[in-house]
Amino acid sequence: MDLYHITPATAPKVPIIISSPHSGTFFPEDIASRLHPEKAARPDDADWFIDLLYDFAPQMGITVIKANYSRWVIDLNRDPESKPLYTDGRVITGLTPLTNFNGDALYQSGEPDEHEIAERVHKYYLPYHEKIEELLEQTKREFGVALLFDAHSIRKIVPGIQADPFPDLILGDNDGTSASAEIIKTAWEALQTDRYQAEHDHPFKGGYITRSFGKPSQNIHALQLEMAKTNYMDAAEENYNEQNAAQIREVLKGLFTQLIKTLQP
Repeated sequence: MDLYHITPATAPKVPIIISSPHSGTFFPEDIASRLHPEKAARPDDADWFIDLLYDFAPQMGITVIKANYSRWVIDLNRDPESKPLYTDGRVITGLTPLTNFNGDALYQSGEPDEHEIAERVHKYYLPYHEKIEELLEQTKREFGVALLFDAHSIRKIVPGIQADPFPDLILGDNDGTSASAEIIKTAWEALQTDRYQAEHDHPFKGGYITRSFGKPSQNIHALQLEMAKTNYMDAAEENYNEQNAAQIREVLKGLFTQLIKTLQP
């Protein structure tokens, strides 16, 4: 199994790269055998079908990189030294998660020790981040600017994080530091619709990918879009729903259309 899959632009390239670090569901056998079987069979914290939802992007000139391994193997959107992203009391799953978002144990035996964690960082984590860096540098050389768009989804209700349902769409830019004010304004305005409730930097302001790669002073920008799975899945959040997906895809297409105009005036 390849660590990641890159879908190149099929239309004239634009300076946007979409990253989907959590849509992978694959486990190496030596890890899967130690997990609770029902957890390994369906890793609930995966960003299910996000790669399918965004499959229109290459036709807009956007390059897409998608991780193939489950975030429970290694979480590509966490600090490599496991420094917490938030300190407000929510459940924080680590670099190599031992529980899901609601605190349920993942392993029935053989939790990874420091040596195994270091091996997973070397084998699964660093190659993904190095490839993103390479794609961004190539894009910046070609266009003078690059935007990394980190695409995520989450269950509408996750009690381990907050009691209330999540908004439909949550734009994250680490309190305005991961992208220019113009790009943030463009994205935020494009997400204002009558159908979907949008929030900005709350309750998610961007994970490690957004925070580490976003360097607007160097013309490398990063945004995270978290969305409720009910936007594109069925009510049970188990299956892809074509009708729901078609509606949110129109919003996403409009968002990228505006971002392209801002990046290439």
